[in-house]
Amino acid sequence: MSTATVDRVARALSDPTRREILRVVRDDEHTVGHIAGHFSMSRPAVSQHLRVLKNAHLVEIREAGTRNFYRARPDGLVDLRAWMDEFWNEALDRLQHEVEREVRR
Repeated sequence: MSTATVDRVARALSDPTRREILRVVRDDEHTVGHIAGHFSMSRPAVSQHLRVLKNAHLVEIREAGTRNFYRARPDGLVDLRAWMDEFWNEALDRLQHEVEREVRR
C-alpha cells in the first residue's frame, strides 16, 4: 500500500462534487457533457474534476473518435480501503477482547 496513493485518492474524494461524479460514472461510462448535465457547472469545470479523479486512478477514459467516455475504476480505491481496514480490524480486535473479558467475569 502506497502512502502517496492513499493521499492522492483521499484528496480526490475530499470534494463532494468529485464523489458525486464517481456515483454518476459508477455503473456506466459517460461523456463529460452527460456528466455535466447532473451539475450546475460548466463542462470545463467538470473536466477539471475528472482530471483529478483520473490522476488518482479513480476513473478510466475510453476514447471514441472525438469523444471521451469516463467510467469509475473501483480498484482505484483498493489502497484507501486497505488503509481504512487497518483501523476497522484494530477496532474489532479491541471489541472482541472487551467482550471476551466481560464473558470471563
